[in-house]
Amino acid sequence: MAFPQMLSSLPRTGALLKFSLRTRSFVRSSTTNATDAKRPSSALRIATTVTVGVLTYGLGTVYPPQLATILFPRPAPPPLQPDHPEGIAQTATVESLLQSLPVVTQLREKSDDYYESRPYAKYPEEKRVNSLTAGSLRGPGKLAVPPILFAKHDETESIAFIHLGRSLCGHDGIIHGGLLATLLDESLARNAFMNLPGHIGVTANLNINYRSPTIADQVIKITTKLEEIRGRKAVVSGRVEDLSGKLLVDATGIFIEPKFAPLLKRTDVTQAIGKPNGKTTKAPIPESAV
Repeated sequence: MAFPQMLSSLPRTGALLKFSLRTRSFVRSSTTNATDAKRPSSALRIATTVTVGVLTYGLGTVYPPQLATILFPRPAPPPLQPDHPEGIAQTATVESLLQSLPVVTQLREKSDDYYESRPYAKYPEEKRVNSLTAGSLRGPGKLAVPPILFAKHDETESIAFIHLGRSLCGHDGIIHGGLLATLLDESLARNAFMNLPGHIGVTANLNINYRSPTIADQVIKITTKLEEIRGRKAVVSGRVEDLSGKLLVDATGIFIEPKFAPLLKRTDVTQAIGKPNGKTTKAPIPESAV
């Protein structure tokens, strides 16, 4: 009897098996349908990808990250002659940019603390043509206009604003380190010369630390500070920053006034470095303030 009973139970077992398989198929189908409902369509995914790509490209064009700027610099226009109409317009644009800087306006309002000058602006033409920074490096795309410089009346500190064009690069889009060294040398020297007895000297030592790449076609700020004055020796420190305050280069220079300085013609030097427009009051500087 056991065997017939087993046979009689087979249909029910088959039915249960079929029910189980149908249940699993239904659950799997429901899960798949729910997942498909949550999954965005191909068209939506493509539209989202395109939108994100366009926005990223647009933001990168307006505010390029530094690495992208270094690896893929923007195309540079060809160099222009100073007397070319486009060169004249470009120079005027740079001058307008310097004059309209908010920090320049703020410093002009502090006339009790600073006086303003334009180094090389009144440099004699016969001297200018044989000068590196006043002649050879002047023009559209290079040092288009003289710096705007503010110096404290006691000659302890100075702040210069200089526009660096695309024709002053080492790696494309990045200002040549040697050009930055030249600008620092002259900026530090000016601060030193104004404190040396004969207002003239030579560079004895220049120590430079390059902290970050200096991107071309921007205005930089060079700040100098007199650290020590001892007879014919002056020590000056300096910093190169962009307008956001990011440190690009820092340096320290030692400048010595030659013993034969009284025999030298110093008028050209004072015209080159931008002599004060009015009377200055020099405060005593400690022999060692480092």
